[in-house]
This record gives sequence, C-alpha cells and structure tokens, in this order.
Amino acid sequence: MKKDVIKRFVLICAVIAVSALFIYATKTNVAQIAHVDYPTQMNFAQEEVPTFMADVEERLDREMVTNINYHTNTTLVIKRANKVFPIIEPILAKNGIPDDFKYLAVIESSLVNAVSPAGARGVWQFMPTTAKEKGMEVNDFVDERYDLEKSTEAACSYLKEAYLKFGNWTLAAASYNGGMAGVQRQLESQKVNSYYDVLLTEETARYVYRILALKEIMKNPQKYGFEIPAHALYSEIPVKKIEVDSTVTDLADFALSQGINYKILKIHNPWLRDKSLPNKSKKKYEIAIPTAGYSKE
Repeated sequence: MKKDVIKRFVLICAVIAVSALFIYATKTNVAQIAHVDYPTQMNFAQEEVPTFMADVEERLDREMVTNINYHTNTTLVIKRANKVFPIIEPILAKNGIPDDFKYLAVIESSLVNAVSPAGARGVWQFMPTTAKEKGMEVNDFVDERYDLEKSTEAACSYLKEAYLKFGNWTLAAASYNGGMAGVQRQLESQKVNSYYDVLLTEETARYVYRILALKEIMKNPQKYGFEIPAHALYSEIPVKKIEVDSTVTDLADFALSQGINYKILKIHNPWLRDKSLPNKSKKKYEIAIPTAGYSKE
C-alpha cells in the first residue's frame, strides 16, 4: 500500500515538473517574440513616414506587434507571395505604380481570392460596380475579379486616378479602402492634406500602417521569427493559354480534352464561375492550362 502511495506521489511530482518546464519554455518563447526592434524610419512608395509623431509611432507599433504575432496568416502570406508577387510586380511596374502596392494586395485579401461580407471579391477586392467600371466582366458565368492579371491591371487604373487626385501615393493607398470621395471629404473638413494628419474611420486609419508592417516583415521574415526555407514556399505553376471564342457547354469535358480535370481547370481559372461558358458574342477568352505540377514525373 505504501509503495502505491509513493509511486503516485512520484508520478504527480514528475507531471508537475514537466508541466512547469513546458510553461516556462512557452513563456520564454513568447518573451522572445513579443517585441523585435524595427526601423524607426520607414517609407511607403518613397514617401517618408513621420514616425516622430507620437500617434504615428504607436499606430505603426500596433500593426507590427499584431502581424509579428499573427503567425498563421503571416506565414501563409509569405509562402503565397513567392507564387503571386511574380505576377503582380511586372504589371505594377508597367503601369508606373510603385512596387510597395503589392503589399496592399496582401492586406486586402492575404493573396487569395477572398470574398468580403459586402461582396468584394478577388485578390484586389473589387466590388461589382467598380469592377465593371474598370472594364472587367462580372456575371454568373465569368467574373474577372478572380483573374489576377486583369484585376491587377484594374487596381493600377484606380491607383493612377487616385494619385492624380491626391498628388501622393499614401493618400492613393488610403483611398483604396476609404474611397476617393470619402478621403477627400475628410481632408477638406479637417483642413489638412496628409494621411498622417487626418482623422479617418478605424479601418482606413489603420490601412497604410498595416501595409507598412507587412512590407517590413515580409522583406525581412527571419528577423521577425519567420524561418521559412525556400522549398516550403509556394511556387507558380507553369501554364499555357488556350484561346476560346465559342461556347463551351461542359467545362468538365473541356478539361479532360486538355489532359486535366475540372478541379484543376477551376484552380487555374477561378474567373470561370459555372460549369459552362456561354459565348454568343464570340468573345475571345484565354483559359490557362497547367503544363506541370500534377503528375509524378
């Protein structure tokens, strides 16, 4: 009987000791990542951030702390960027849009074809009306908000227009969230002309700081605890483009005729929104067919 009591006592002590070590290790890890020094001088699209202002410093710190410790999402956007940025970057450059705007896409959608409660869709989160105004087709069968190349072109069109209106890229970025009219109205009523001086809604007030934080972390992931080896990053899958200018009555059959299946077809052409592609007007569509990535060879 005494032996059983002793055994139980030893077992309980062992459990307590192991638990204490685990708790200590956990606390130690948290302490190590709770704060990492980041540059006191930052810029967005070569426009300096006035971090000497108390509220600017604190707002930026909030987004840095949030995203450093938002491990799941930050890890995933770093992985996805390796696949998505090579598509976005040349389109921004071609249109004269600063490269920093690729981080705007990160905070809009985490670089996936997201759907917002308000109805915005795609990596660049266009509402249907704005998408159509920017030349994208949006209906039950085709939604080009899900086409990364076309939606990036549309985003460039918006940003160029916003830059012409505000004269700087920081306000152009803020207007992507708050709308050009909304931002202009607040600038005029508050008699200021800078994003860092105007009081905006909570979401728009955080917007540029979130871009700045993701830019800093994604450019220096190891510094902030994101040790992701190159082989773990997502890779762009090579594709060929098939031109279609007639109705496709069954996309599953079409996929099989191209040596893939319906699932793979939709993964690489998310803008196809139904199981068929009506095309009475003989419009030319380009359908992406992967040439690698789905076989053992």
